[in-house]
Amino acid sequence: MNPDRTQSALRTAAWTSAQLLVVLLAVWVGLKLLGSAWSIIWPLVLALLFTTLTEPLARFLRNHGWPATAAAAAVTVTALLIVVGALVLIVVPVAAQSDQLVDGVTQGIQQARDWAAGPPLNIGDDQVTKGVDSAVAKVQSSVNDIINVTLSGVSTIVNGVVTLVLAVFLMFFFLKDGTRFLPWLSQQLPGRLSRDVPIVALRSWTMLGSFVRSQAFVGMLDAVFIGIGLWLVKVPLVLPLSVLTFVAAFVPIVGALFAGFVAVLIALVFNGFTAALIVLGIILLVQQLEGNVFQPMIQSRGLGLHAAVVLLAVTLGGTLAGIVGSLLAVPVAGVVAVLWAYLREELSDPVSEPEMTAEQVAEEDDGEAAPA
Repeated sequence: MNPDRTQSALRTAAWTSAQLLVVLLAVWVGLKLLGSAWSIIWPLVLALLFTTLTEPLARFLRNHGWPATAAAAAVTVTALLIVVGALVLIVVPVAAQSDQLVDGVTQGIQQARDWAAGPPLNIGDDQVTKGVDSAVAKVQSSVNDIINVTLSGVSTIVNGVVTLVLAVFLMFFFLKDGTRFLPWLSQQLPGRLSRDVPIVALRSWTMLGSFVRSQAFVGMLDAVFIGIGLWLVKVPLVLPLSVLTFVAAFVPIVGALFAGFVAVLIALVFNGFTAALIVLGIILLVQQLEGNVFQPMIQSRGLGLHAAVVLLAVTLGGTLAGIVGSLLAVPVAGVVAVLWAYLREELSDPVSEPEMTAEQVAEEDDGEAAPA
């Protein structure tokens, strides 16, 4: 081995490692700053996601002569009405059949007790009573913990409502003044940043819109297929369960689990154990097709990312930040891909045309002179 080349390689590796550590430190500091300002960033992110769904309608209205304020207000009110309508489609049918639901749950509990009383468990009523008494004593001894958890849950709900309200107002302003943002941003930045940053922002916005629309399409596929399965099994409340499945598709992992649990519970209460198993199989099949086929294919096409990258991004985001990380993993990966593609374009050497030899120049001259 050449000692000089070895030392040069080591110095290069050490310098590269030091630069990488500085970059990682900067990323860590940036993430800490984002975490400290999360109460502001999270409504902003939600508003951007809502805006990507509603902006095409606002643009359509502006192109047909509507003032920007009127178009934004109309689209915002329409979006709120759609959300309220979806909630009504879920709540009203469930409330109309609440008596049957309560009776079904009671019968299901009784059936479970009867099954537990038979072989192979052979659990008698006295054992069930002892278990209930033990559970009650445990609950009574944990009253303070339950109160703390309840207050924490109420605080979480209040924070969620405040976040949604703020996101709705931000969505209105994005719809109203969003077209002025990039020109304003270009005027505020110095030098070539006034050109680079707006280009990256526009490409990221296009990518984000593609992601949200693809997520909505995947949710619609889930709702349609699961709704058809519930209808074939003759499970009641098919429409509210389908709407719930579509809405829950925007909350990765937990949303699908919650919607599936509700559908299986309704099937168990109204149709029995066999129907509940069939519904569970249908939901698992659709969820597997969505997670491994539909979602990666649709999002990879819309975002320009390979399906494996989408799967890895969702897994990593869920590991690092739970539900929110799973929700934001794919758009963050898309933004990183957009930024990397732009940097690669700007840092690449321009492709220069090869110089022509003397013979090629002479042949070109002869070719141009031939028609004369």
